[in-house]
Amino acid sequence: MAKKDIDAVSGVETTGHEWDGLKELNNPLPRWWLWIFYACILYAVVYWILMPAWPLPGGYTKGLLGENQRRQGEIAYQEVVAQRAAFGDQIATADLAAINADVSMLEFAMAQGKAAFGDNCAPCHGSGATGSPGYPNLQDDAWLWGGTLDDIHTTLVHGIRSDDPDARIGEMTAFGDMGILDRAQIRDVTSYVRTLSGLEPASNVDVAKGATIFAENCAVCHGEDGKGNQALGAPNLTDRIWLYGGDIETIQATITHGRAGVMPAWSERLDPTTVKSLAVYVHGLGGGQ
Repeated sequence: MAKKDIDAVSGVETTGHEWDGLKELNNPLPRWWLWIFYACILYAVVYWILMPAWPLPGGYTKGLLGENQRRQGEIAYQEVVAQRAAFGDQIATADLAAINADVSMLEFAMAQGKAAFGDNCAPCHGSGATGSPGYPNLQDDAWLWGGTLDDIHTTLVHGIRSDDPDARIGEMTAFGDMGILDRAQIRDVTSYVRTLSGLEPASNVDVAKGATIFAENCAVCHGEDGKGNQALGAPNLTDRIWLYGGDIETIQATITHGRAGVMPAWSERLDPTTVKSLAVYVHGLGGGQ
């Protein structure tokens, strides 16, 4: 057994342990530390009795209070469901303008619409709604089918070239593939279309002939001034916002082969309240009309 003695410097009894001439003092732990330690032990014992704690072969100890995280999660979930139901009922019966004017309903609709957008629209329009070639940028104020709340809602409900009988129908003629225009005419009208938005035409083309070709073939949808027609989904050609690209090769490909965008009728996939919220959210992205 180690020999205990009194340290000559501090006057404290040693534990009898010594390493290379260094002796270990037998200093007791502070009482406040001991009381906290004992309190933690007591707390653990009480917790074991009251709350689920110990695993068993067939499950676990339930505790006297019967609390568990699953039950707490279910309670929290039911609270959210009740809150959503209250706002959902309001949105279901309110018109779009009323939703947009009411702060509480607007806040709920924007949150619900953002979630629905991320789950359903982002794969095509992007998580930031900035679009990609063939899929419109929803952050700007250029709207193919109109940017009012009602316009956006109608587009979402019925879709574009979908199976819905009231779907929006927009399709650009394949002027080259159908033999309506030859290659030289397509080059001329391509350069003219570029000049509408202030871009440089290609060299060795007749822009004046392109203007005539545009008036005879394109103006019926895009308008004589090229500013488009939202009733037909015909884009504005003067704003430098290009759905498929504004370079010469891409415009020529568009005129030659045509374009036919498609969007699902979301009323077949989402409930009416969610569609309304989605319309409000999309309207807010680009400022709407």
